[in-house]
Amino acid sequence: MYFQNRQEAARQLAERLQPYRGRHPLVLAIPRGAVPMGAIIADRLEGDLDVVLVRKLGAPGNPELAVGSVDESGRLFVGYARELGVSDAYLEEEKRTQLEVIRRRRAMYTPIRPPLDPAGRTVIVLDDGVATGATMIAALRAVRDRHPAKLVAATAVASRETVRRLGAEADEVVCLHAPESFMAIGEFFADFSAVSDEQVCAILRERAAGRPPAARKAG
Repeated sequence: MYFQNRQEAARQLAERLQPYRGRHPLVLAIPRGAVPMGAIIADRLEGDLDVVLVRKLGAPGNPELAVGSVDESGRLFVGYARELGVSDAYLEEEKRTQLEVIRRRRAMYTPIRPPLDPAGRTVIVLDDGVATGATMIAALRAVRDRHPAKLVAATAVASRETVRRLGAEADEVVCLHAPESFMAIGEFFADFSAVSDEQVCAILRERAAGRPPAARKAG
């Protein structure tokens, strides 16, 4: 399976998530790439859109490889760090670095609208693609602590092993494409352009104002 762009993937995910239409789901997108997708999905499911702030911890010398992740509270999820021999000192330093990124993003996003409460709601945690699963797992655990009625993990692409790992964290996993393995999420998208903080803020601002999201118009 190969997606033209995030908008196409979002439309396909929205079709798979149609059973939640009419249940006012809360779509929590992992910034930044999943936020334009979340706008489309929340719109089509007649739900709300917000973000869940988590960051992966990059491997030494290879920041794109997630060896763990950290959520907004500072809780650490250690994924492949032990297998790769990553030291506790490195993890602590990387955790501090990524928490600073989370704090900067919260400072940008929170003035637009206070975070929405997932308690008692059907919550769909969304990412454009999931590689090791570290970031998604941190997000799911952070949301689970807020007592949602149902917790769904949704993504365009993830390896089969990662889908199995997510199944232990979420009540349901919706994944459009699950190859045995892959090297990079971007290889499944013809257009995997970076999403900026400015774009994220614009989408959240439009949702808060009750206007049709720009991401939906683009799709």
